[in-house]
Amino acid sequence: MPSDLSTRPTIDPNALRAALEAHQHFRAGRAGGRRLSLPYADLANLNFEGLDLADADLTGVDLSSALLKGARLAGAVLFGADLRNADLRMSDLVRADLRGACLRGANLSGADLTECDLREGQIAVQSLRDDFRILTHDRRRGELDHAVVAGTELNGVLLGDKAMIAVDLRDANLTGALLTWSKLAGARLDGADISGADVAGADFTGASMRRVIATGADLSAAGLEGADLAGLLRAPPAMMFIDDEPLAALIDRHEVYCDSEGRDGAVQSLEDVDFRSLRSIKGRRLSGLAARGAVFFGLDLEGVQLQGADLSDCDFRTANLRGADLRGARMSGASLVRADLRGARLGPLSIGGGRVLRTDLNRADLRYADLRGAHAVQARLLGADLSGSNLKGCKLDGAELEA
Repeated sequence: MPSDLSTRPTIDPNALRAALEAHQHFRAGRAGGRRLSLPYADLANLNFEGLDLADADLTGVDLSSALLKGARLAGAVLFGADLRNADLRMSDLVRADLRGACLRGANLSGADLTECDLREGQIAVQSLRDDFRILTHDRRRGELDHAVVAGTELNGVLLGDKAMIAVDLRDANLTGALLTWSKLAGARLDGADISGADVAGADFTGASMRRVIATGADLSAAGLEGADLAGLLRAPPAMMFIDDEPLAALIDRHEVYCDSEGRDGAVQSLEDVDFRSLRSIKGRRLSGLAARGAVFFGLDLEGVQLQGADLSDCDFRTANLRGADLRGARMSGASLVRADLRGARLGPLSIGGGRVLRTDLNRADLRYADLRGAHAVQARLLGADLSGSNLKGCKLDGAELEA
């Protein structure tokens, strides 16, 4: 432990390089390996992008403004660490010890904080006079004020009585998280998944919670004064009825219409309908379906045929659309956050006479979507958000994209 944090131990670049190399050997179980241990060190503004720092001892370390994008920090001890303004996008923080860490202004978009410990913590630092003082980072220990954690995996995380005023948790995965008495006043939780989370006593005053997935989360004992709960998704009903007719029967009727080329069955208009009660429409033939604003969250739609369908403003978050035929579909404004679109057909649909319908994904939200091997030739993607998406092998020839 350093005698005084006003003179944090500085690390010689060569010594740091050697320590990092020894840690890689340690992680691989090779000879000469040694666990990285740099408690209280000054590592501010350094570049650790993509490095394997799993299980490292970084107690009380200063990593403010450090580059840690894609770094592996699973199981690392970051107790009391200063991570203000650090770039932790897509990092692996599974089961990391972040008690008392300061994350104000940090960017944790797409990071995985599954089962990490974010509760309060204090470090007593010995001074030059041999007495002790509590290490602080200008503000309360463990604060997450104004941190960016959009798209973060936080399932099973321990937060306890932690202040997160105006924190950005959009699209974060908080399934099973312990959020009892957590202070989330003014937080941005749009699109976050708090399924199964314990939110008893949590303060969501004035929070933006649009399209939050709250399946199995009891919000009755949470403070929700002034919170925006538009589009909140609770558990779907066991069976959905439309005008006293089961949704499943209407889907069957539409499929008969498609299979018979219009001779039997009937085209269905199912706008704003919650399809989650069906759990799966895998491989179904539903071309031309009118389902504007419908909810398909988390559904298995692998191989589904929805050519020419109106799916504008639909919720396809985390849905399995692998190999789906979406040629010519209208999907403007649709939410496809973390959707699996591997091998999906998003190109033009021929409608005869030399005419085609192009797939419309204008203003669609495709953050963190998997589009590997998808065919999106000539697709319309103006205003679409593709940040964090995997486009490896995705064919975008002639597609309309923002410059």
